[in-house]
Amino acid sequence: MNLKRTRLHILHEPKDLGKEAMTGVSLHCHTEHSKEMLDFIPHYADKLPIISFFWNRERRKHIKNRGKDIEFDGAYWSPPMTAEEVYAIEKQQMNETGLEAITSITDHDCIDANLRINENTPNEQAPISMEWTVPFEIGFFHVGVHNLPPESAVELTKTLLDYTFNKENHNTAKLNETFAMLHALPEVLIVLNHPLWDIEIVGKEKHAHLLKSFLKEHGCWIHALEINGFRKWSENKAVIEMAEALGLPIVTGGDRHGCKPNTVINLTNSKTFAEFVEEIRTDKRSEVVLMPEYKEPLHSRQLQSFAEILRHYPEFPEGRRRWFDRVYYDYDGLGLRKLSVHWEFGGPLWLQWATWTLGVSGNPRWQPLFRRAMKPEDLVPHDVSQTKFEIPDLQEISTRLATEQA
Repeated sequence: MNLKRTRLHILHEPKDLGKEAMTGVSLHCHTEHSKEMLDFIPHYADKLPIISFFWNRERRKHIKNRGKDIEFDGAYWSPPMTAEEVYAIEKQQMNETGLEAITSITDHDCIDANLRINENTPNEQAPISMEWTVPFEIGFFHVGVHNLPPESAVELTKTLLDYTFNKENHNTAKLNETFAMLHALPEVLIVLNHPLWDIEIVGKEKHAHLLKSFLKEHGCWIHALEINGFRKWSENKAVIEMAEALGLPIVTGGDRHGCKPNTVINLTNSKTFAEFVEEIRTDKRSEVVLMPEYKEPLHSRQLQSFAEILRHYPEFPEGRRRWFDRVYYDYDGLGLRKLSVHWEFGGPLWLQWATWTLGVSGNPRWQPLFRRAMKPEDLVPHDVSQTKFEIPDLQEISTRLATEQA
């Protein structure tokens, strides 16, 4: 079937995209300013062979010595690349494919990277954006808020973060009020990032329930759904189908945290990000590209990203060179500090081995093994015209959205 809202290109080899459009738009990038939470560690550490043995031994030791379990509330790590480096890498990739470049960096709950880039780059090519954490019922969602007005971006960010971190604000009326404030700005783009990802780790069924509830209550403020460069094709395909059912366009989000450019981008003939926003919000249409790198096995690309995040960078400034210079944790009850304050060589021996293993696993030479392990539904189709999209029945939500948007 033909998609009504989205034109989709799947590249299996490099191509001159200048024949398709004038501009490439790269959305959802992370820099050293992004605070990436560590509360996922217990969930995954319990599941990884060998590491789970040492992890649980360390937990028992911690409980015995301190009378409580290891806590990750507030702890975070930051990606290795600077704002300028991320912007340059994204721009280079698009220029090499024959496109002018617009890059929207979206660090978690932070616009510092954008403000730095705007010192030397026009806002039209580098809008002030962020990935906003939106608490909702027992979970939360990530919302891409793109192109905040430069003159009020700092104040608007404070308002958004006041909702995020002030539990007294966590109610339907306040969230609708906050979304309405953003929606009233015609050049702002509101995107529901990786909507089908159970990022809260509450379970697939509970996440699906949360998503439907969120869309019923607040979907009228969402301008587009995101297909994500670090999610499987089967999941992104389901997002495309959901967007079609809801009458929404999709946009891309590379979600890069390492050193390589985004594997998904948008195409447009717009010259500025504001013009691109109009295409999405008013015309409700988009054109997206899956770059050749996207077809590589997701687990392999994830491990490559981990390897880049854990790498030692001797050329970096002092205090940012080692991975444990870029992780902040309250190790001794004295507040969040870099782990390097406590660890000279990267922590306990088992942890050094674990990070080394992740680094080795990220070597591209292991890609053929990951490729053979891919499920058929996760293989990127060679020809999108032969792809069967099945539109789910979301009439209850779509009718409500149409009524509220009227």
